[in-house]
Amino acid sequence: MTTPSEPGDGRFEPGLSAIMSERRQLINLSYRLLGSLADAEDVVQETYARWYAMSRQQREAIESPGAWLTTVASRVCLDLLGSARARRESYVGEWVPEPLPDRAEWISGRPGGTPADPADRVTLDESVTMAFLVVLDSMTPAERVAFVLHDVFRYPFAEVAEIVGRTPVACRQLASSARRRIRASQAPATPAARRADIVRAFKQAWEAKDIDALIGLLDPDATGIADSGGLVSAVLRPIEGAEQIAHYAVDIVFRVPDLVILERTVNGEPGLVVQQDGVTVVVMALDVAGDRIKHLWAVRNPDKLRPWTMGP
Repeated sequence: MTTPSEPGDGRFEPGLSAIMSERRQLINLSYRLLGSLADAEDVVQETYARWYAMSRQQREAIESPGAWLTTVASRVCLDLLGSARARRESYVGEWVPEPLPDRAEWISGRPGGTPADPADRVTLDESVTMAFLVVLDSMTPAERVAFVLHDVFRYPFAEVAEIVGRTPVACRQLASSARRRIRASQAPATPAARRADIVRAFKQAWEAKDIDALIGLLDPDATGIADSGGLVSAVLRPIEGAEQIAHYAVDIVFRVPDLVILERTVNGEPGLVVQQDGVTVVVMALDVAGDRIKHLWAVRNPDKLRPWTMGP
């Protein structure tokens, strides 16, 4: 739907519905760039504010409003990523990307377009897994933006270069560097059904307080990370090793016996949600490599759990 501009000028200004239809795309992009739904929503709000701060004539002069909105949102994200490292230094404990509930909109991406490098293309559902987001968080801001725009959302390097403020060749190098990080972190794929079985077995062993069973499901060098932001109680450093993780998990159930553990999809993969008195207090993402759990990310920060407490 478009809204006619001034009579006789022969141009049309995109209407509200056409502009707002880009919101899902912008949220998808911003979340992958920032790892935070709350920050992504702030970025989209800022992007629309900049659009409507322009005069009608300025908006009419933009040939592709969707491309303009994407460019602005990406640049806002790039600025935020640049300051994120400083903010993380004051964050209490470990920082984990904000977990997302199982909603189809989070894995929708840019429609159309032909992948430039099919062999390197990352599918959209893979790009929101917790393991993937953790690797993205280890990249430089420019690497992350170049990689996500090109490998996930299929933007050509010429467009990426305009957004990042570097040459297409430099952006290609940034994406290649990011791609190597991703490949180095990836374990052999475990079938989805098998991952679900392992997570279910972990849940049952946890409920049964079966330390030996938990140890058997965990990789000997497994790592457990809790993110509380200092707002609730949680271990502030990573827990290393299967035995330590198993004992810590069972200790929690002994200390808080009324916890309810539920199987839920977390960032597109089998995960667990822990509730107390009907309130979600932990969202856990698990990375399965082979037949063992290699990483556990337990988000306790209530600010990051809002999407899980607000309902669908």
